[in-house]
Amino acid sequence: QVQLVESGGGLVQPGESLRLSCVVSGSFFRIDLMGWGHQTPGKQRELVADITRLGRTNYADSAKGRFAISRDNAKNAVYLDVASANSEHTGVYYCYARIWVAEFVQNDYWGQGTQVTVSS
Repeated sequence: QVQLVESGGGLVQPGESLRLSCVVSGSFFRIDLMGWGHQTPGKQRELVADITRLGRTNYADSAKGRFAISRDNAKNAVYLDVASANSEHTGVYYCYARIWVAEFVQNDYWGQGTQVTVSS
């Protein structure tokens, strides 16, 4: 059973920095792509950024300059950093991972999400 657990959300003051973390646990062969999605009320979940196992990053146009994604393969973790939070960062953040769970079986998994609220 593969699980993705996010952490780091909560109430953030405008202008503060923020780091979201996601750790993958369970039984699997290898994690390929990892990334983050963002959802606000009434809207569909949107890609923020993803990162390959070798560290190549991809950002949504709306996310460029606002987020930084990184990962630690040894810890099966992916991170999302915000240097200076504002109200546009509010929402639920979901991490995802594309995982080889068997030799010829690759699945996409999502975490439960972590709420970030930017407010004074």
